[in-house]
Amino acid sequence: MTAAPGADVHLEVPAVSLSAVLSADDPSPTPSESGTPRVPTLQDAHESATNAAGWVEENWSTWLAIGLRVLLILVIATVLRVVVRRAITKLVDRMSRTGQAVDGSGLGGLLVNVERRRQRSQAIGSVLRSVASFLILGTAALMILGTFQINLAPLLASAGVAGVAIGFGARNLVTDFLSGVFMILEDQYGVGDTVDAGVASGEVIEVGLRVTKLRGDNGEIWYVRNGEVKRIGNLSQGWATANVDVTVRSDEDPERVKATLTEVAEKMTKEEPWNELLWSAIEVLGLDSVLLDSMVVRVSAKTMPGKSLTVERELRWRIKRAFDATGIRIVGGATALEDVEAADPTAGMAAPSVYSSTVSPQSMAASPLPPGTVK
Repeated sequence: MTAAPGADVHLEVPAVSLSAVLSADDPSPTPSESGTPRVPTLQDAHESATNAAGWVEENWSTWLAIGLRVLLILVIATVLRVVVRRAITKLVDRMSRTGQAVDGSGLGGLLVNVERRRQRSQAIGSVLRSVASFLILGTAALMILGTFQINLAPLLASAGVAGVAIGFGARNLVTDFLSGVFMILEDQYGVGDTVDAGVASGEVIEVGLRVTKLRGDNGEIWYVRNGEVKRIGNLSQGWATANVDVTVRSDEDPERVKATLTEVAEKMTKEEPWNELLWSAIEVLGLDSVLLDSMVVRVSAKTMPGKSLTVERELRWRIKRAFDATGIRIVGGATALEDVEAADPTAGMAAPSVYSSTVSPQSMAASPLPPGTVK
């Protein structure tokens, strides 16, 4: 259509509603369809897969490096643990096989208790293996946590504070444990030994890292904390000494007494089972002391550990019979007054008083007058 020049031109545009425009541009569901879930399309799955592939492509090298580092730490820790435990086992086996003489004599070989050394070596090996495993695996765990970029400073600080608190609270327990470890390492005593621990004495029935059990002479069981033992005497290591002191009259012939004791000692040394319990010849050491009315002769011998009392009792028994046979008198205590004549039992009594006689003038003067005689 052609308009004349100078004429007004009016264009008529059809009215289009805003809702229609929005409906044409955005194919969103109508309010009636908003309640139903939207089903993902193939395009959505493709986009998700693309995003995941891109994220993996960006981070795969980091995760691979972390995995290889963790694997390397585990392999090194496992190999190191096996090597250390095997070295400890070989060291323990060598300790159990090695026998050291005590004094370089033939007696030294008899003093090595093979079973005792084996038990001590196993205990030491168990403690060392446990400590080595704890240190190696604990260090590996901390390194793995550090590989994952975990801040270990708070963990280590908390562990340090907790360790200090536990150390102060359980210092007695730590002391007992360390004392038990050193007792086992130094072989201070073992099961079956007779010890004097100061606070208690008896036979060791169990050795632990914290508590040692002792059975007393009367059958009681003592539980002794290792940290409380300040000094200990082992009566079963090496050898024991049997000492017998014989007290005789001072006028006895010393040579005769010595000859009798020597004969008893030689006879006892050759008899069973005393020849096994005695680890040296019984020696008459000589006069231990000389008094006005007596003299003491000492007899001594080395015995198997823990058998000194048995040897002493038997030796006293034989010496008493031998002295009775030879007429040598043993004195001491109340028996030293055996030859003293008994005193007259009436020697210490006072003379009878004149008042004891009813007819004496003194008694008559002191007696009351009969009734009716006073006027």
